[in-house]
Amino acid sequence: MVKFIESELVLLKKEIDEMWTLVYNQLDRAGDAVLTLDRELAQQVLVRERRVNAFELKIDSDVEDIIALYNPVAIDLRFVLAMLKINTNLERLGDFAEGIARFALNCHEPALDTELVKQLRLEEMIAQVLSMLELAKQALQEESQELATAVFAKDNMLDEINAAAPAVLTKYLETHPDNFLTCLELGAVIRKLERAGDHITN
Repeated sequence: MVKFIESELVLLKKEIDEMWTLVYNQLDRAGDAVLTLDRELAQQVLVRERRVNAFELKIDSDVEDIIALYNPVAIDLRFVLAMLKINTNLERLGDFAEGIARFALNCHEPALDTELVKQLRLEEMIAQVLSMLELAKQALQEESQELATAVFAKDNMLDEINAAAPAVLTKYLETHPDNFLTCLELGAVIRKLERAGDHITN
């Protein structure tokens, strides 16, 4: 029985790794789509979101099977429940990637104002989210509390950028009132990135 559950737990962790990679790629593509307003890239994110949802359901089902068939206890049960929570947070990150990509599809501007993007620190924010996701995955693989703790410090930067964004957008609108809708949607992208940081922290 012990050998069977060990092999199931190894397979579960492998699935979580694959889900993690898929979600990382989704966020990476969504970020690029926003910065370049690449609609084709944004459409790829939307199409692949179905794979994220299907993966989440598969992992949920596998967790249920492990609990029903092997009745794990102590450290094994904690591991299974941790994978279940991680799976839920990864699925939410996939949702954020889809929402961010929709900005590129809905934006009618030929390109974003480079100075505004710089002031919003949008590129930096996207890079930070991806860095946090990579670091959290490494922390899990190495079972490192030190690496996990480093994720929290990175999340503080996302909070700081998010808090500064409304003032930057308001000032920009004083001289570019026609860009109201784009600014509104950019603010939503920044909030989604900040929320993504919270889910990675989870």
